[in-house]
Amino acid sequence: MAILSEIQYKCPCCGGEIEFDSATQNMKCPYCDSEFEVESLASYDEVLKEEQSDNMNWETNAGSEWAEGETAGMRVYSCKSCGGEIVADESTAATACPFCDNPIVMMGQFSGALKPDYVIPFKLDKEAAKKALRKHYEGKRLLPKVFKDENHIDEIKGVYVPFWLFDADADAKVRYKATRVRTWSNSNYNYTETSFYSVLRAGNVGFERVPVDGSTKMADDLMESIEPFDFKDAVDFQTAYLSGYLADKYDVDSAQSIDRANERIKRSTEDAFASTVNGYATVVPEHTSVQLQNGKAKYALYPVWLLNTTWQGKKYTFAMNGQTGKLVGDLPLDKAAYKKWLFGLTGVLGAAALGISYLLWLL
Repeated sequence: MAILSEIQYKCPCCGGEIEFDSATQNMKCPYCDSEFEVESLASYDEVLKEEQSDNMNWETNAGSEWAEGETAGMRVYSCKSCGGEIVADESTAATACPFCDNPIVMMGQFSGALKPDYVIPFKLDKEAAKKALRKHYEGKRLLPKVFKDENHIDEIKGVYVPFWLFDADADAKVRYKATRVRTWSNSNYNYTETSFYSVLRAGNVGFERVPVDGSTKMADDLMESIEPFDFKDAVDFQTAYLSGYLADKYDVDSAQSIDRANERIKRSTEDAFASTVNGYATVVPEHTSVQLQNGKAKYALYPVWLLNTTWQGKKYTFAMNGQTGKLVGDLPLDKAAYKKWLFGLTGVLGAAALGISYLLWLL
């Protein structure tokens, strides 16, 4: 006698095993009392069987080999403090590291790295960076008043930061668990009905030049904060663009940057799809599948102004997009002003709570 294997269905709401209920002719969960039509549950099961894990592979032939003699006028400078390696033309004197502000020394002829495919030349000069920093101070109520006067700029360096640019077409499917809630009442009871839905979204999203910086000295969140760079100003790389500026020598190659690119692409895809799921009380993503096609990477240098300042013995670093002028950086906090602000906020909230309590007492 043949023995049929037992088929088990999981409740989409709580994950418990559900069974067929003969009284309602539906599938019912004994744990949360949710009911499902047999046809709907079968369709849901088919969707689960078809779901795939992510497939995010890349062709990472970014950059190219330098031609013979092309790097003859380029030198490498090394920071003994943070380990940063800076590329510049041979006329650049050894000065200070743009990352940690410590002295850097010339190591010799540049070699051992790929040639960039593109470069976005600097559009804004050093004076624009100073002006942007002063504007950055404006409107900061919790910034110490003496900071503007006593905070001295120690060094301003124009640095070309290495970026890997990722292109891909993403075929994606996202499944959400969503709910709608209906409430009503009669003279005896208040009722709440929660309906659960499995919402599917599928489509194709094209990505062009998703940037990932190739330097461990430049924090990813800092570089993302001064984005975007406008690629319309990009040109084929030539060493002439390095004249008068520094270039950070990448220490994270394109293959090592793939995880970061995948993270950005997956997050952007999920955000785009989630924006189309409307009309529900709650929406929770349950499964995402991203299949990449035509994935490839290129290598570019993007312009960044780094400003190192010192105040009360502490260093502050600011970064400005050398193309658009967007500037970011941490500022000190005036603790006395913060306490006053917090006390005032607490007082306002306390007064509001007292007013509400008084109104309730009157009622």
